Formats: sequence, structure tokens, C-alpha cells
Amino acid sequence: MELKKDLPEIFDDFAEQRKKSFLQVKEMKDQNIPVIGVFCTYFPQEIAMAMGACVVGLCSTSDETVQDAERDLPKNLCPLIKSSYGFALTDKCPFFYFSDLIVGETTCDGKKKMYELLSEFKPVYTMELPNRQSESGYAMYRDEMIRFKEYLEEKFETIITEEAIRKAIHTRNEERKALKALYELMQKNPAPMKGEQLYGVLFGSTFRFDKEQSIKEIYELVERVNREYEEGKHLEKMSRILVTGSPSSGGAMKVIRAIEENGAVVVAYENCGGAKSCEGLVDEENPDVYDALARRYLNIPCSCMTPNKGRLDLMGKLIGEYQPDAVVEIVLHACHTYAVESTTISRFVQNEYHIPYLKIETDYSTQDIEQINTRIAALIEML
Repeated sequence: MELKKDLPEIFDDFAEQRKKSFLQVKEMKDQNIPVIGVFCTYFPQEIAMAMGACVVGLCSTSDETVQDAERDLPKNLCPLIKSSYGFALTDKCPFFYFSDLIVGETTCDGKKKMYELLSEFKPVYTMELPNRQSESGYAMYRDEMIRFKEYLEEKFETIITEEAIRKAIHTRNEERKALKALYELMQKNPAPMKGEQLYGVLFGSTFRFDKEQSIKEIYELVERVNREYEEGKHLEKMSRILVTGSPSSGGAMKVIRAIEENGAVVVAYENCGGAKSCEGLVDEENPDVYDALARRYLNIPCSCMTPNKGRLDLMGKLIGEYQPDAVVEIVLHACHTYAVESTTISRFVQNEYHIPYLKIETDYSTQDIEQINTRIAALIEML
């Protein structure tokens, strides 16, 4: 990425990175570099990075293969699960095709059972994720980290040293700092960029496999945005929206576009493609590297945790820092944990912060775009 490009071109570079990385993964396979496909932010990338593997995200967010998946899976299942299984079943996604190992995790019941079917035709390791952020939970996930490390060593006939893990931890921490520096720009009012552009960088950066170069480019982007902001190049003042809930990439981006096409701007993403991924670093001073990893990852406040006070803490922090005029929660159909927890989030936002809250239940199809636009337009009109 050359700094002389205009900002819109730079944002497009990041947004298109997933497609570009298909060829990069093929090149890595040709060089006998292991490719590990993952689904979730609870996955400790540092352990895979420490053995020199390429880590690729597999969560599919298109309805293209949902019908294929429904040959085996029920129709009333989360579209993310059906889309992911469908792309694996049909081999339409190069990341599934090239993965030497697919790693799942016991977050929700739908995913757990899907992994059982997936393991019939793909190599799958399912990490045992505790559902409580307690001392016993940290100890359990620490043990799972070690089991996973030993599994990788046996499967790929390699040795993963603590020194290599610590180096990977430092790299990932630096990447988190860079991404946080980028999305913290949205605290400015008026906003320096559209929320869709911000998400394009957050999402696209996960498919940049040269982490050192990616970190450098993100900081260059932060500097460029700041400089142009001082020159008066920014959005007009408009209503500010915080997005929370299920992952909002792919087909669910229709909600983000509806918000911004109706005259508002998304200034913060609480979901797992945004703050959940970047908030909180692995403690590099912890002498027990596996305990450090377990604590950082298990503290991610996903709705699969119970109780999930961490999500309320994070929501309160983001509301204070980004000053949204309203909160929009995206809940994928049949995502039961987020659907149930939306009641808690609605009460918290409206009773504690006295700002409007809107829940959008959707899938990856385009059938409800007009309905979403109508509801979003009504919300923004009242702000």
C-alpha cells in the first residue's frame, strides 16, 4: 500500500484484502506452510503463529451456500453456522479448501454440533471453551491451550517453544494497539470516516498475513486520517450510532449501509469484529504464558458467557468514549445467546444511558433490506 493513494483507495485496499489473500494462501501451501482455518475470536492465534502457521478466518457471511448446508442442517439455525458449513461442504471457499486443520470452539450449541458433521470430511479440532469467566474457567482454558499446543506439535511434527509463543504474543498485541488507534479516531465529532470504511480495515486486516507490515500500514493510515482531519477533510456532523450484537460482516453489512445511507454514521463496533477483538492485551509480563493467553481470551465478553457483565462494562466504556446518539443491535436469526441477551442490553442502554436502542433480527439474505431501511430511517429521524 502506497501512502500517496487517496484515503478511499486505501480503505478499499483493506476491504478487498480477503479476496487478495486467496492467492497468498495458495502460495503458502506451495511452500509447505501449514494453513489453519478458524471461526472465532476465542481462538489463540499466537499458538498457531508460534509454529509458523498461516491463520485464516472461516466464518462465512453469505447466503450463497445456505441451501447446500440445509441438506444436513435445520433451516431454523443461525445463518453463520449454515453458511460456514455450506462453504466447507461445497469447497467454494479457498480457505476451507486449503486448510490443513480447522479449529472450532464450544461457544454455542449449534456450532458444536455442526463441527461434528464437519469432521466427517474435514480435519477438525474443537477447543473446549469454558462458559464462565472464573478462576476455574481460566484454569480449564489454560489446560486446553496446552492440549491444543501438544496436538499441533504431534500433527505437524514440530516443536512450539514458549519463546516463539511470547514473540507471537508481542506481535498480536502490537496489532491490537494499531487497530485500536485506528478505531479510536471515531471518537472525533464530526467523524473522520464512514463506519463501513472503518469496518473494512478491521475485517481486512485479519487477512494480512505479514503482521509487521500490516501494523506499519495501519499506523500510516492513522497518521494520514489525522492529518486530513486537521485540514478539514471529514464527514459532516450527523447522528452517531454504536453497533453491537452478532458479527456484522458480509451479508449483515446491509444494516451498516442502511444506517449510513439514511444520514447517520457508525462510530463504534462492540461486536467481535470490532472492540471485542482489540480491547485487552495478553499480559506479556505473566511468567505463565498459557495462563496469560487463557485470561486474555476468556475475558472476551461474548454472549456465550454466563454471566456476561464484561459486555455491559465494554458497552458503558464505548458509550462514554464515542458518545453515540443511539445503539443498534444486530441479532442473526436463531442466534439464541445474543437474542436472549438483547433484553439485558436494551435495558442497560435505555435505563443507564437514556439513549434509543433498536434491535434488528436478520440473516444474510436481501429480502428484508427495505424493512431494515424503514426501521433505521425512523430511528434516525427521531434523533
